[in-house]
Amino acid sequence: MSRRAALAALCLGLLLSACGSGMGDLEIYVTEVKARKTRQIEPIPQIKQYEAYTYVGGERRNPFVRAEPSKDPNAPGNTIRPDPNRNPEPLEEFPLDGLRMLGTINTGNVVFALVKAPDKVVHRVTRGNHMGQNYGRITSVSDAAIELVEIIPDGFGGFMERPASLALSQ
Repeated sequence: MSRRAALAALCLGLLLSACGSGMGDLEIYVTEVKARKTRQIEPIPQIKQYEAYTYVGGERRNPFVRAEPSKDPNAPGNTIRPDPNRNPEPLEEFPLDGLRMLGTINTGNVVFALVKAPDKVVHRVTRGNHMGQNYGRITSVSDAAIELVEIIPDGFGGFMERPASLALSQ
C-alpha cells in the first residue's frame, strides 16, 4: 500500500470516529422520553343534538318577506337625520372604538367624562356633546360608562338611531 492510500485511510478513519462520539447525549434523552409515563388523552366532546325550532309569527311580520321602506323622505318614519349645519366636535374625527374613557369629574350639577383620543389628547365631554364617526350624541355620563345615541344609515336611504356606549377603561 502506498503512503497516499495509507494517509487517506487514516484520515477517513479519524473523520468517521469523530461522528460517533456525540451520540451519548441523544441516547440519554431518548431513554428519558421513553421512560416518561403516558397520559390519558381526553375524549372528543359529544356534539349536541340538533333541536328543531318552529317559528310562530302570530301578529309579527314575516321575516322572509322584504319590508318595503317609505319612498317619501318627509314621511314620519324618516325624520332622523344628521344635522349638516352643526360644527363637528374634535372627538367626531375618531371611531368610537379608538376612544378610551379615563374617568369622570363632578363639578356641581354637571358630570364630565375624560376621554383619551388616539392622538393622546384628553378631552372633557358631557351630556349633549358629540363623539365618534356616526354622529354620536352623549345622552348620559356615569362613573362606569358614557351612553350615546348614534345616527347610522338604515340601508334604505334613510337613517336610524342606535344606542352605543363607551365603558371606563381599566
